Amino acid sequence: MAGNAIHTENLTKYYGKSRGVDCLNLDVGTGDFFGFIGPNGAGKSTTIRTLLGLISPTSGKASVLDMDISRTKAILNRVGYLPSDAAFYTGMRGRDILKLSADLRGKNCKARAEELCDRLQLDVNKKVEDLSFGNRKKVGIVCALQHDPELLILDEPTGGLDPLMQHEFFSILQEQNREGVTVFLSSHILSEIQRYCTRAAVIREGSIIACDSVDQLVKTGTRRISLRGIIRQEDVPGARNWSENGDAVSFLYSGDINELIRILAGIHVEELTVAEPDLEEIVLHYYGKDGDQA
Repeated sequence: MAGNAIHTENLTKYYGKSRGVDCLNLDVGTGDFFGFIGPNGAGKSTTIRTLLGLISPTSGKASVLDMDISRTKAILNRVGYLPSDAAFYTGMRGRDILKLSADLRGKNCKARAEELCDRLQLDVNKKVEDLSFGNRKKVGIVCALQHDPELLILDEPTGGLDPLMQHEFFSILQEQNREGVTVFLSSHILSEIQRYCTRAAVIREGSIIACDSVDQLVKTGTRRISLRGIIRQEDVPGARNWSENGDAVSFLYSGDINELIRILAGIHVEELTVAEPDLEEIVLHYYGKDGDQA
């Protein structure tokens, strides 16, 4: 496998004077399990809807599966898309929605749909208005996966799913990815990205501020320092994300480790742990306090 499943060049979308995405440059390789990280309002959903041709860009260009994003119908036939806020026609049963989705693509997806419904424990005989939010999300997942797409674009896919179903959902995605399907997963649940994705991009105010393998993203030189002892934040220049509980202190530190050792040598330390931070803490490194990039 080679090439990119998704490619953008200076992709920009404004709603009047309001920013959606601004000069966004992004490459998602064929076969990647790719995470798209950012808080609400960062531009994740705007990026996805623009890539799928559901909204038109203000400027820039992009391609999906080597097709210009203006070819919406051709793209949607080869992509499985799950919006963050999937909506369905009332009065329809789950099985009717799945058949409609398959018919729109001109495919017979009955066998695959039954397999997915069984694994996700979805009752397709209920009307959509009688389904819980989590079960409506399952209907959307089956619609996105049943036609065996080459690329999955999933916007906040696990909202409403209980932990057991989240685990099964990601098992399905991993199986698809091993078979060569590209997965593009938008999420603000960073543990999902760290656990399942191989590459990821961080988006801030409509622009990509970091993009690399997940392993490299967490190698920023930042460490999580935890200790027991009497120390003040002003004693440790560059300490961030400081928290105290009695004499237990924890903070992120990206300065000279030798300088930190000299500082700690001046106090009585009962316990000391130096650890790699998790991805959630690394995103704080990129965003900084109150959304300002560090």
